[in-house]
Amino acid sequence: MANIKGGRAARKRDRQNEKANKRNSAAKSKLHDAHKKLFKAADAGAKEEAEKKFKELVSGLDKAVKKGIIKKNTADRKKSRAQLKLNKMSKGE
Repeated sequence: MANIKGGRAARKRDRQNEKANKRNSAAKSKLHDAHKKLFKAADAGAKEEAEKKFKELVSGLDKAVKKGIIKKNTADRKKSRAQLKLNKMSKGE
């Protein structure tokens, strides 16, 4: 626990922050894993699997934005880059 001045309310805030931090870290970790799986599938040339992973990634990003874990522009950037990767894969470049 942080060594902060204050009484009961400060200790409660500290507990809430710790809980939120764990929740946000877990959500970001899931997004990172989904991103890696998508790019791995795209590099391997598994088109159907890559499209499935893309949908999972987009869904996860939208949920994270809704919960305030990441910013909207960050999610949009990540979706755009993932879509570009899929488009390049479908062209066969």
